[in-house]
Amino acid sequence: MKEQALKDLREKIGYDYTFDCVQCGYCLPACPTYETMGKETHSPRGRINLVKMVAEEKMALEDLREPIEKCLGCQACVTACPTNTQYGRILEGAQEVLNDSEKKSVSKKLTEKIVFDTFFPSSKWMAGFGHVMWGYEKTGLQKAVRKSGLTKLAPLNLGKFEEIIPSPAAPKERKARKTYYPAKGKAKATVALFTGCIMDSTFFSTNQNTITLLNHAGANVYIPEAQTCCGALHSHSGDVKQARELAKSNIKAFEEINVDFVVNNAGGCGAQLTEYDHLLSNEAEWRDRARSFVEKSKDISTVLWELGGVSFLEEKEEVVTYQPSCHLTHVQKVTKEPKALIQALSGVVFNEMKDEQKCCGSAGIYNIVHYDDAMEILDVKMSHMKPTKAHTIITTNPGCLLQMKMGIKREGLEDSVRAVHLVDFLSERLPLT
Repeated sequence: MKEQALKDLREKIGYDYTFDCVQCGYCLPACPTYETMGKETHSPRGRINLVKMVAEEKMALEDLREPIEKCLGCQACVTACPTNTQYGRILEGAQEVLNDSEKKSVSKKLTEKIVFDTFFPSSKWMAGFGHVMWGYEKTGLQKAVRKSGLTKLAPLNLGKFEEIIPSPAAPKERKARKTYYPAKGKAKATVALFTGCIMDSTFFSTNQNTITLLNHAGANVYIPEAQTCCGALHSHSGDVKQARELAKSNIKAFEEINVDFVVNNAGGCGAQLTEYDHLLSNEAEWRDRARSFVEKSKDISTVLWELGGVSFLEEKEEVVTYQPSCHLTHVQKVTKEPKALIQALSGVVFNEMKDEQKCCGSAGIYNIVHYDDAMEILDVKMSHMKPTKAHTIITTNPGCLLQMKMGIKREGLEDSVRAVHLVDFLSERLPLT
């Protein structure tokens, strides 16, 4: 490889970061793929070593693809690392280099363009998807398809996920949403809600419950109409260029409203929002604007806690456990607030899960493209959940929620255990008046 090309590769792939890793092995117990696959190449330190070998021309780039693609990107290793190795930066660089080098078929290029460039960034397309899913359920077509067994023919095991998606909101309900909701009583803060693409199309009611909770806690809530996809799936697939463009669009949309916080309710989206300053660090026009946006970006649990907690909620008895979002834990560094909110509720018995901080196997679309690997990781998670005797598994991310629903179904626990988003769990305790 020519000297300049090698220099460019090393810069993009994060070669300089690899020297922070001392190969101590503290990351191994924290890594779900190392636990289930048992390969050094599928551990954080193993992947870092492979990246270094590629950058030093001791190994072909293509040999890096399978280990990197099998990484969940949960970043539990970053939290465990005693030398603060920036594994996330290395992973991101490797994903970008692999994406740029991949010889994609015409059909794959077209599919990615439709999904990543057209579908996810468009609120109209995402809302349309929600409308279609509502019609699919209400017309009885969903019941007929499931009864016929046609879901088994869906590619990538999508039929199994179709069976656990929540009931979608009616088009009338979506259209009725306003762009501003005032606080109940004296306002303590003014916030803007990041609605997200998946959250708003598939978990619209959770977004509405988020607004209601914030209002009860004393926050005025704005919904910027120009906001778009956070760009997380783009970054994870190596399409960093498009992720940057989405970041700029969101920064611009939220700058138009003077708020104290930009609130999100999805751990993965929130993590991406807090990475905007990194994404745009080399662009002078956007650097300071991105930093300002990141400083305001907060998870719903953090904002509720800062506004005084949830003393306005009513008592209801329930035994629960908590499955935290990896990106909420290891990227946003939010660990105390969700538990504090749960434990502050009268009547709730909270039983902590063993190794709760480990990934459930969802990881964006990992459980779709690497289904078997994800199910092995999920089986380990469920083996830790069952001893808690919980009737409810609380999550803070839509992907985690669906994955835990899948785990409940795989274990045959549908009649005794449920999975629910933290926001919806809290909303069940709102006073009726």
